[in-house]
Amino acid sequence: MTSAQLHYTSAPAGPGSRFTYVDPGIPQGVLPEAEQLVAYEAPDALHGRPRGLPKALSFSELADGGRLLSRSVCTGGTGSRGGFHAHALYLPPDSRLPDGALPITAWESSRWSDSAPPPQGRPGPIDRFEPSEPLRTERLVGFARSRAGWLAPFLADLRAVASDPAAGRIVLVERDSADVARWIALACSVLPREQAHRLTFTTYARRPGEARQRIVGALPSSERVPGGDGVRVHDCTGRAPSGPVADAWADVCARVWLAGRPELLRDCADGLGALSVRALTAGVELRSDARAAAARWAAGQELPEPTPTALIAALSTAVEDDPEETAAVAALLERLDGRVPAAVSAPLAARALAAAVLGGGPVPVLRAGALTPEDRAALAPRLAPALRSALADADGPADGRPLALLRVADLLDVDCQDLLPGLADRLAHTLIPKAPAPPGAASAGVGTPELLDAVRDHPALRIALFAALDALAAADPPAAVRALAGSELPVRSQPASPHLRMCVLVEQATEGERPDRFQELLRTGGVSPHADPTVLRTALALVWTGHLPSGREARLLLNELGSDLHRTAGTRELLIDAALAAPADDPDAPALAADLLRCFGPELRPGRRAALRLLEFTGLLGTPAEGENWIERALTPGPEGGEPVPDPVMDRVHRALADRLVQPDVPESELYALARSDRPALHAAYARAGRSQEVGARLRAEPSYVAFCFCAWGAYPGTGAAWDGTGPALLDKVLRPVVKTLSAAELAEVEAALDRAGRGKLDAFRVWNRPGRLGRLTGRLAGRGLSRRSAP
Repeated sequence: MTSAQLHYTSAPAGPGSRFTYVDPGIPQGVLPEAEQLVAYEAPDALHGRPRGLPKALSFSELADGGRLLSRSVCTGGTGSRGGFHAHALYLPPDSRLPDGALPITAWESSRWSDSAPPPQGRPGPIDRFEPSEPLRTERLVGFARSRAGWLAPFLADLRAVASDPAAGRIVLVERDSADVARWIALACSVLPREQAHRLTFTTYARRPGEARQRIVGALPSSERVPGGDGVRVHDCTGRAPSGPVADAWADVCARVWLAGRPELLRDCADGLGALSVRALTAGVELRSDARAAAARWAAGQELPEPTPTALIAALSTAVEDDPEETAAVAALLERLDGRVPAAVSAPLAARALAAAVLGGGPVPVLRAGALTPEDRAALAPRLAPALRSALADADGPADGRPLALLRVADLLDVDCQDLLPGLADRLAHTLIPKAPAPPGAASAGVGTPELLDAVRDHPALRIALFAALDALAAADPPAAVRALAGSELPVRSQPASPHLRMCVLVEQATEGERPDRFQELLRTGGVSPHADPTVLRTALALVWTGHLPSGREARLLLNELGSDLHRTAGTRELLIDAALAAPADDPDAPALAADLLRCFGPELRPGRRAALRLLEFTGLLGTPAEGENWIERALTPGPEGGEPVPDPVMDRVHRALADRLVQPDVPESELYALARSDRPALHAAYARAGRSQEVGARLRAEPSYVAFCFCAWGAYPGTGAAWDGTGPALLDKVLRPVVKTLSAAELAEVEAALDRAGRGKLDAFRVWNRPGRLGRLTGRLAGRGLSRRSAP
């Protein structure tokens, strides 16, 4: 293809346009913008000497999306700055130069015209640009070496400017515009091809601060531009900058040019890892961060020979060990281990192991054949003190690095057997920490390959670790379950660790009734509780985690295993707690209390013993063994300073007494004791019992029970404030509605029962049952007189 051309000259002597030729394909709206871009101002110091003046080759963006490649040169002549001529090519949007040539290729091309107007009034077509002699590779290599101090800083700024439109501009100060063109050629060689095609530049500007391009060339005599505010100035006529650049990519590209190997930059300009691998395998020396990038990139690739071998050889020649490079090399070694001959990888493996052990970096995982016998013999005495010190460090971590160092000790045949028990103890406390882990947090190291390998390969470590874990599991079984859930530790084959076995395998004993699960756990532990009573405590803690056994379960545990075993195992208090905390609807709690008193009575604290006796007493009420003076026995306080009776026990006592006191065979002495008592909780329980469905059903079915309740609830008025609120309320709210529904025959049965009771009870009932407020009041007065006569 050919490009649309235009020619422009300085102001003519007479009026008229300065464009001496404009191709018809160039939009007219482009011309005012192009006129500004091709304008040329000669430097003051060289005015009048056209041959020595700089040439301005510019590549600029246009407002319509196209681009303008122009060459402006001074022609001498009249004017304050002398005349100039500009020859330019217009590239429509999304188009490129012929043959896809980069714009900088046009430097000093014979296709440019220095005369105005063009010969014969119309320029010849430009269908290609021949390579420019000053920009040939060997010339650029020499130039790069002459600018070695500026090369990496310039390339670092170049990448920032080329990738981010808001990153500003680069100003290059050189004494010759041809050197600026060489800088631009170097820039295009390291950029991705698309970025190189879009890179705007000018090889010369007298006022660089006003230039629009990304790279702007200037002479020392050009208008000075301070750095900052998006302007990056590189003055190559003064002292070169010192110190390394932070951009590793720029440093690699500079080293490649200085090594005279620019062909390595092809297709790798946008990838530091791939570029670094090419450079290293070609013999280019790189700094540590680039070497690390090469190792990381290579570890994730399938590289054909001879690249892996050459890369390993290059990485083996490091002068110093950098932690980042050491970690990357370790990963590469693990990837290539066994894929390259040991003679090739051994030097790098030896260097990586030494750096990891002595410098604290990541430890590579290597097979036994990764090192030659000579390497192992040389490394063992050098690394043995550091290996043993790290494994014995009580303040350091137990998992992770120490396990990796133990693997290195095995590889180098460094004896560390005496250190394994201490390491095992630290490992156990890491796996089962004292403090509970946050919800959802995984236990560090559980089931990791390093730990499993160490356990498999070191019998001494395995024995010591499982012994320590077993002790921790016995001390806190629920914590061990949480920490070791899903563990792949081979505990099934460790009969000497019953607590650990139960904690790790507890998930297999989660079905069925809890006593059945308890027996299954004991079988899982593999040790009889009679041989080792501590397994009883562990099994109880695992099955009844967070709650207590029921009365039935506790009785089974006590009667099947025996009191001596619970006494020895220290689980007696668990059974006592189960009894004293049993809910009121647990029917087995009183019998459990009786069993506990029978087995442990003399050993118990007075408060615990008294509470169990009260609990046992609740089961005796209503049986021939209930005895007398129930309320006195239940409510008499224990020894002074004794333990308070647990609330669940007192609640059960109140409920049991109340249920017994509403029975028709209750002695009057117990009802009188109830009336005299000042226990609101007991009166509340009695009121609930009187309002219960059972009492209501019996009242409706048995007239004799109506007579009993009338006598009980109307007795002893004025005996106690609590009773004065309980008895009358039951008469009015419970008994009266039932009496109103009785038939005449049933009412007659009630009155007959009251008549047999004597002591004016029938008269009191008739008065109480008289309709109206007066009857109720008279009934209360009559009841008081009757009660005083009948009080025991």
